[in-house]
Amino acid sequence: MAHFLSKLMPPRKSFAQDMTIEEREAMLAHQDYWRPRVDAGEVIAMGPVADPSGLYGVAIVEAATLAQLQSWQAGDPAIRAKLGFVYENYPMPSIRVAPIQPLAPVSSVTP
Repeated sequence: MAHFLSKLMPPRKSFAQDMTIEEREAMLAHQDYWRPRVDAGEVIAMGPVADPSGLYGVAIVEAATLAQLQSWQAGDPAIRAKLGFVYENYPMPSIRVAPIQPLAPVSSVTP
């Protein structure tokens, strides 16, 4: 599997301050669209970046190929809405992921 850093670029730098109702709905649908891939572990991390030069979204994604990632992105409601959102993708030749901390073992069970 390959890993990619994806940036979701909004239609304008002022997007966070002046997003329209249609853009807000697209962003909510975007979150709902990607949530199952986060839950499945295909998206390792994702969220908005409060860059002083303008807000954008990032994700670190595990996919078989760039083509597979681009196929997932093509189905993203933010892209399908044709509001000016654009993905940029960058391969990550090496990645280390912090282990998930297991729950503490149960030492005794009481009825």
